[in-house]
Amino acid sequence: MSGERQGGPARAALYWAPELDDPLHGLGSTWLGRDAETGAPLSQPQLPGLDLPALTADPRGYGLHATLKPPFRLAGLYAAMREEAAALAAGTAPFDLPPLELASFGGFLALRESAPCPALQGLADACVATLDVHRAPPTGEEIARRRPERLDPAGRYNLHRWGYPQVFGAWRFHVTLTQRLTPDQDAVIRPALLAHLGEVSARPRRVTSLCLFTQAAPGAPFLIAERLPLGA
Repeated sequence: MSGERQGGPARAALYWAPELDDPLHGLGSTWLGRDAETGAPLSQPQLPGLDLPALTADPRGYGLHATLKPPFRLAGLYAAMREEAAALAAGTAPFDLPPLELASFGGFLALRESAPCPALQGLADACVATLDVHRAPPTGEEIARRRPERLDPAGRYNLHRWGYPQVFGAWRFHVTLTQRLTPDQDAVIRPALLAHLGEVSARPRRVTSLCLFTQAAPGAPFLIAERLPLGA
């Protein structure tokens, strides 16, 4: 991939994603209908009376993940950003992720950690702050899309300073698995999703890499460009 901004990805992001040998990778990708590692489309479960492809359209485009540093346009060279992200990962010790559980998150169904994880918060904070020099400032359109008039003062500050409202103390780990649902949709999808995932989400897992996702062009799906190993 080209390191030059004009020839590189439209946007990059730093995410957590399950490792390839974690059953959550396969089950979660199948649920969303796309493998962010390969880009391959996947056949989704059939839910009577519901259009699951439509109800997973947004998270499918971003890939199975939890956001650490939200998608950003590059201010300079992709190679420089990638090098700093790799150094951040190498300087971070692997850590245990608490068991995940399915929960409603702003009307979406998402996997959340079952207990606070200071190491996870620290990694998210470091991704936002350390790599911010590589982020191009948001355009007026990008700011407007976040509805700043609906944000509290801290959210508006974060949006203008860091490009996203929910960072640092406002950040919450979540692996989004649906669009926003009505109560009737939730009543059908939640038990189906719990059955689909089984006990996999609650399994112990170790965070051993930082995932660099990229978007080739505006509107294109995000793909895992590289899994940067943790190593301190």
